[in-house]
Amino acid sequence: MAPPKTALILVDIIDAFFAPGKPAYYPASAEVLGPLRQLLDRARTNERLIVHAVERHYPGLTDFEHKKLPRHCEIGDDESRYVEGFAPSGAPNEVEVPKRRYSSFYATDLDLLLREQGIETLVVAGVKTNVCVRATIQDAFAAGYEVLLPREATNSNRPHLAEASLEDVDRYFGRVVSLDQALERL
Repeated sequence: MAPPKTALILVDIIDAFFAPGKPAYYPASAEVLGPLRQLLDRARTNERLIVHAVERHYPGLTDFEHKKLPRHCEIGDDESRYVEGFAPSGAPNEVEVPKRRYSSFYATDLDLLLREQGIETLVVAGVKTNVCVRATIQDAFAAGYEVLLPREATNSNRPHLAEASLEDVDRYFGRVVSLDQALERL
């Protein structure tokens, strides 16, 4: 039997979290850039489906998320730019999925895209472990995907919540794996 088809989902690799001075920036975010680069390079080399799931809110329009967080990541603003080297390459197997909620699945066409490509396994990585990464993984599990979360390729500005989320992901929604294990699957 052939191994399951695997895709890489990169969650919010944008300046909002990685550029000093931006409202969602936290210094530890830089620690995941090396592992994220390795995952992206491997997925590109092996021509895996790569999904760049990124926050994209409509400028000037009401958004339910703004009830919990100030306006952020509006289309075209300087927070929404990709971290240098992480923008989609333009290859057909590398796509952007804009999202307006924490989960990359909620009200997007991500599930449809993955099913059309025969994807069964997802390597999910990015920021923040306890918010957008966890929400994406929980919805992926609910949709029936095998989910791998490389420990070195995610973190949060709230380390205790990141650790609790890693524990929950491993127990209930997927597997927390090493970077090397994730690279092997890609």
